Amino acid sequence: MKKVLVINSSARTGRSQSRKLTEVFVDHWRSIHSNPVIRFRELGNADVPHINENWIAAAFKPAEDRSEQEVEALKISDVYIAELKEADVIVLGTPMYNWSIPSALKAYIDQVVRVNETWKRNPDNMQNPYIGLLENKTVFLLLARGAQGYEKGGYNEHIDFQTDYLKTVFNIIGINNIHVIAINGESFDAEKYRNAIAASHQEVKALMETELV
Repeated sequence: MKKVLVINSSARTGRSQSRKLTEVFVDHWRSIHSNPVIRFRELGNADVPHINENWIAAAFKPAEDRSEQEVEALKISDVYIAELKEADVIVLGTPMYNWSIPSALKAYIDQVVRVNETWKRNPDNMQNPYIGLLENKTVFLLLARGAQGYEKGGYNEHIDFQTDYLKTVFNIIGINNIHVIAINGESFDAEKYRNAIAASHQEVKALMETELV
């Protein structure tokens, strides 16, 4: 059975639409599997440390050369990366904040995009210098955004620094099987927004059936 890692990065709890999308995923996964293996990683209401000088020094050293302080600096990074390596399916729920991602999610990304752990250098290709080390995984990006028009060709595509950025991050660490489902328009017509929520929940279930079942 596939192992699932669910990551939530919204600062909201009960009113979070990205969290609701991950709940829909988890509930449907549990309905079609007995004794599923699901790990949860909370970012939005957690103290996700930023990388610092010790972290950077440690990350670029062989493990046997690291000082105690450097080993300590990488401790949470090691935990996060181990979770990603173990998972077959990664479900990331995130809102759009100021046209990008929450700062906690950015701090998490800085912790897990780590040389010789999730990627390594490809010196023979200057145009594509990264070799991803996390293979045979599927990512579901479950997004919530206040406005509309962020889809390709939409009137807000030029200020969507959320979708392609997250795809690029996962591509660099070796994951290319990525699916995106987004709820748009919280700030606009209430009825249309309710319909968008309902449609996105059905889309999550339908995509799970075609891609994972």
